[in-house]
Amino acid sequence: MVSVGMNYYTDNRANEQPGMGRIARYAWGKDYHTVMSQRLSQLEAKIATLAPEVTTRSYVDTGPIMEKAWAQQAGLGWIGKHSNLVSAECGSWLLLGEILTTLDLNEDEPATDLCGSCTLCIQACPTGAIVEPYLVDARLCISYLTIELRGGREVVSDELASQMGNRIFGCDDCLDVCPFNLRADATSEPAVAPTLLTLAPNLQALAQISEENFASSFKESPLKRAKRSGLLRNVGIAQENHKRQTGGRAS
Repeated sequence: MVSVGMNYYTDNRANEQPGMGRIARYAWGKDYHTVMSQRLSQLEAKIATLAPEVTTRSYVDTGPIMEKAWAQQAGLGWIGKHSNLVSAECGSWLLLGEILTTLDLNEDEPATDLCGSCTLCIQACPTGAIVEPYLVDARLCISYLTIELRGGREVVSDELASQMGNRIFGCDDCLDVCPFNLRADATSEPAVAPTLLTLAPNLQALAQISEENFASSFKESPLKRAKRSGLLRNVGIAQENHKRQTGGRAS
């Protein structure tokens, strides 16, 4: 197993003005599945050149691979109490990929868990999804609710909806508070550079987005994973929360 990571941290800040939604940092740029898959294919080609008899297969969230566990074994970082990988160099901002290979390789030293007694990520979770250190209840996780959960407004309870705030795709709260992010350097990788739309998603504009505009606007974005129907549901919930906070006044 060859485990790789790509830093996706940038110095940009999301626009948190009233009426704006919030998109998880990893989705600010292009879809990392495509970007990393292309680069892993190049690495596979290099391996094939050096060792033609070797078999390889690459993955970026595309198979039943325990990515974080293997990344920890490879020394890229450790699985934090929020269940995400934490790197001593890059903090929580790492995208993961793997190559399975028959190539005989020397093992790297596994990473050591450096979370210690820190529980900031657990305290920061808006819905209490981190039910205990290293254990997340996906049914409560805003990332799951806004990306993977299918269905209309009725599939999200009023209690959970009220805790989602303005998050319309993913959630970074447990990552943002990690102390190791204080030492994370911004990447110069152009593929993760944010767009105006992902930094400042206007809720009112998104609520009116057509299927055609959704397809064109998010063609190369991770947001297409939620589909237009899912995004509209999330935007509607964010608007509900905004009205509740402002007493029904428009932004």
